[in-house]
Amino acid sequence: QVQPVESGGGLVQAGRSLRLSCAASGIIFRISTMGWFRQAPGKQRELVASIATSGSTNYVDSVKGRFTISRDNAKNTVYLQMDSLKPEDTAVYHCNTLPRHVSWGQGTQVIVSS
Repeated sequence: QVQPVESGGGLVQAGRSLRLSCAASGIIFRISTMGWFRQAPGKQRELVASIATSGSTNYVDSVKGRFTISRDNAKNTVYLQMDSLKPEDTAVYHCNTLPRHVSWGQGTQVIVSS
């Protein structure tokens, strides 16, 4: 069963940076738009960034200018570079295919302290 594997989360102070990684199945990865999602406690999961196979990207307004999504097709990996982190970025971050999803992975926890 295809399931992405996320890593790179942690506890950081506001203003610092983290880079998340997501390893995915080769076949699925190569033909799919990939997205990074996050779910904060008590809130619904939201899509924060996506990257098409062409490299075209989209971001939710709250992370524009701070987060950068990228993909390495040779490594079947998608990244999320998160700069100028804010406490409101605290969440569990997941990656998945778009528009239809494969099984959700465990995610990686990001905690931003003020």
